[in-house]
Amino acid sequence: MEACNAEGHMFIHCMWVAGKSKGKGYGSLLLNEWAKDAKEAGMKGVAMVTSEGNWLVGKKFLQKNGFESDDQCPPFEPMVKKFNNAPSPSFSGNFEKKLKRSGEGLTIIRSDQCPYIDAGARVAMEAGNELGIRTQVVELKSAEDVRQPSPSP
Repeated sequence: MEACNAEGHMFIHCMWVAGKSKGKGYGSLLLNEWAKDAKEAGMKGVAMVTSEGNWLVGKKFLQKNGFESDDQCPPFEPMVKKFNNAPSPSFSGNFEKKLKRSGEGLTIIRSDQCPYIDAGARVAMEAGNELGIRTQVVELKSAEDVRQPSPSP
């Protein structure tokens, strides 16, 4: 099962507007351009995972831009801007079962989707080692990697 089933949708993994650029409509402009590209490509819609209080785009911002949701796995929620009556993206669940596969200790699950991941993974690995905790890194390099071991949306 997949962590998030968004087949046929353009899935945006990361969107970041920072500093002086915030509040000027650039985020909405990006979403509109992605929606235009997805429509031209014959896709079902544009999808993102949202969560409050971390580095993901906030739900209210996506709602303001025409996104909706039919599922959630707190604190995460898949949101979609649909172009037709296609099914909405959803989480598969089974996250507890997937979590148990990691075993005891600290497992850092990472991918190269964000420029801040390397530093964060390195700090977590060093902290685990300093505390004498068995620490391992799982690299997610493909969509299939995400579908199988990921214990979180």
